Amino acid sequence: MRIVAPASPPSREEVARGVELLTSWGLRVELGEHVFDQWGYMAGRDEDRVLDLNAAFRDPGVRAVIAARGGKGAYRIVDDLDTDALRRDPKSVVGFSDITHLHLAVWSRCRLAGLHGPFAKSRDTYTGPASAESLRRALMTTDPVTLHRDASEATADVTVDGTATGILMGGNLSAIRTEAGAGLPSLQGAILFLEHQRGTGLGEVDRALTQLTRSRALDGLRGVALGQFLGFDRDADDPTLGGWGIRDVLHDRLAALGVPVLGGLPAGHGNHPPTIPLGTRATIDTASGTLTVQPAVV
Repeated sequence: MRIVAPASPPSREEVARGVELLTSWGLRVELGEHVFDQWGYMAGRDEDRVLDLNAAFRDPGVRAVIAARGGKGAYRIVDDLDTDALRRDPKSVVGFSDITHLHLAVWSRCRLAGLHGPFAKSRDTYTGPASAESLRRALMTTDPVTLHRDASEATADVTVDGTATGILMGGNLSAIRTEAGAGLPSLQGAILFLEHQRGTGLGEVDRALTQLTRSRALDGLRGVALGQFLGFDRDADDPTLGGWGIRDVLHDRLAALGVPVLGGLPAGHGNHPPTIPLGTRATIDTASGTLTVQPAVV
């Protein structure tokens, strides 16, 4: 197992906790050479961050690569990933948020499944025992992963009835939008998983989904699985928004696709995130409120 920092710089304390957790599972954990570098708001210069990634991809002793943190910067290095090395020696990349850029690039170029999962840290308010166990099972077993709709999530009421099966792709909405026209793989026949954390408000979600629709990136989708959209709680009370909240924007944009939509999945930027395979076969069932995903490891 190799911990690398493709995006923003992690703290030494977080990485130490991650090493302790992974070692407790019997794994041998190594750190990339530049994990603790910093260059502006990124974990080192572009060439050094991608150097660590490619070194892990090329090392036959490394069986999985886990990101120390998301944040900013992974989008700057996707063109220089050694996906030929991954094709020769497949191994899972673990992470989410800005790491969505890596998941999309790896799938696009070598059809390799990854894991939308927590970063290398544990025992804090963000990653607790259940989240750690979800990561362990996704990395070290071949069990399918099932997520259930949580009625308390902001997206829980965003539903277009039906069932759908396809390859699960996606992750962070901003990252997916950024890759449109710059390497976003075809989503035909896919179940698209989306999660997001508020930046500038409802308009950013509307713009992202509209751009993906207008660019035809969403043509051929079989279904949409919605995770957490955090930070939009008070929008419905804002008189300047006409009574709309995040569920209204999502339903307005996604219902027009004419495919099943399952909202309310407790996965994204919230505390205690589960680990979800990306790039494997998945089924959404709005009647049972479930997303079931086949494992990323064999």
